[in-house]
Amino acid sequence: MTDTTAQPDGELQAVRSATSQRRWRTGAVVLGWVGFIVIWELLSRIIGEVLLPGAFKVGGEMWDIVRSGLFVEHFLASIGKVALGFVWAVLFGAPIGFLMGRSRYWKAFFKDTVLVAGSIPGLAYAVMALVIFGISLWGPVLSVALISMPYIAINVAEGLEGVDRKFLQMSQAYGRKPRDVYRHVLIPAILPFVFAGVRVSFAISWKVEQLTEVFGSNKGVGFQIRSAFQRFSVTEVLAWVLLFIAFMLLVERVILVRAERRLFRWRTGGQD
Repeated sequence: MTDTTAQPDGELQAVRSATSQRRWRTGAVVLGWVGFIVIWELLSRIIGEVLLPGAFKVGGEMWDIVRSGLFVEHFLASIGKVALGFVWAVLFGAPIGFLMGRSRYWKAFFKDTVLVAGSIPGLAYAVMALVIFGISLWGPVLSVALISMPYIAINVAEGLEGVDRKFLQMSQAYGRKPRDVYRHVLIPAILPFVFAGVRVSFAISWKVEQLTEVFGSNKGVGFQIRSAFQRFSVTEVLAWVLLFIAFMLLVERVILVRAERRLFRWRTGGQD
């Protein structure tokens, strides 16, 4: 005879443990931010507010930027360039990665080129885009596409090479159509690799895009940072940089993490 209260008690203990861990993590995050602000304020008093404005002064400047509407206007401009650059990176990177993952010939053909493209510094892309397009929309878009394409291509190729050949042989043995093989075998296999490549390239491409805007653009976060620097306003420069960081964290924690859970929830039986 089994104890019917054992399972509910075990579930209750697991819930309490999970709640305790979440509270501990939240407390650690809050304590870390408080410590960061305290250290910032101390350094500001030691160095001087001319060189390093205090955290609360910069926070007030951030609020003024958001309230004035400049935040939405220039961030939308930057987001549009990053999104357009990602579209071009996927259009070129995914087919190249597919060929590299499915054919030894194409892997040998593209491998060195993709590796070289991925190792070029972002500054070189920014300067090259400025020289070719000048102050225009296409400079940042080209920079994002060039810096993102190698990561997408390499991850697509790695995902295809990691597919278990037995699944492909089984599909052929059962007479499955190529469309079904792509949908149920190849695409689920490469999605984790593609998503990892997107997350890495997104973080890098944002930096390159901002750098390109600093050199040659008339709208966007990078343009605002350059304008604040030309006015010798350290407070405004820090405010735009911190708004940029806050947006990156928001995209990472809210959008990309949730998208990853939704895309790969089949791994846990459909549970989020």
